[in-house]
This record gives sequence, C-alpha cells and structure tokens, in this order.
Amino acid sequence: MEEKDIIAALSALAQDSRLRVFRLLVTAGSAGLPAGQIAEELAITPNTLSFHLSHLKNAGLVVVRRDGRSLIYSAEYGRMRAVLGYLTENCCSRDPCCS
Repeated sequence: MEEKDIIAALSALAQDSRLRVFRLLVTAGSAGLPAGQIAEELAITPNTLSFHLSHLKNAGLVVVRRDGRSLIYSAEYGRMRAVLGYLTENCCSRDPCCS
C-alpha cells in the first residue's frame, strides 16, 4: 500500500462518527448492514451518515452493494489489514529485545 493510501484511511478514521461506523461494520462481518440500521444503531441522521460513509468508501475502508432498495455497507477487511500491516510492518525492528 502506498503512503498516500494509508494517510487517506487514517484521515477517514480520525473522526468520531466515522470511527464508530467503521467499528460497527467490522463487527457486522461480511454480510454488512443496511444504511438505515447503521443510522439507527449509532443515532446518526441519514444525511450525516451518508456523508461519513462516503468518506469511508473513498478511503477504501467500506464497500457498498445494493439489495433491492437498500444499500448494504460492509468493512473492506483487505484494506483494513493492509493499513494495520503497514503500521506494524517494522514493529520493534530497532529494539534488540524484540528480536
């Protein structure tokens, strides 16, 4: 993953509502959740939720699919793992006690 992609992902998560949305979607699993349920569970108005989901989608952290009239959002686990991997890639590499 390129550094600019990491920055975009971390920037998207650096807001309390977006972080809460992402954490909820991570717990929901690959089935995801409809936007209305996310809004209800997190007490976020639909238009505000749409704004936050757009940020998360643009950062590659969530994916959306249509199911009839509903939009179902789910966490993009590959991207999440890539961000975590980037952050921990060289963990403790300069500390001889961790080798």
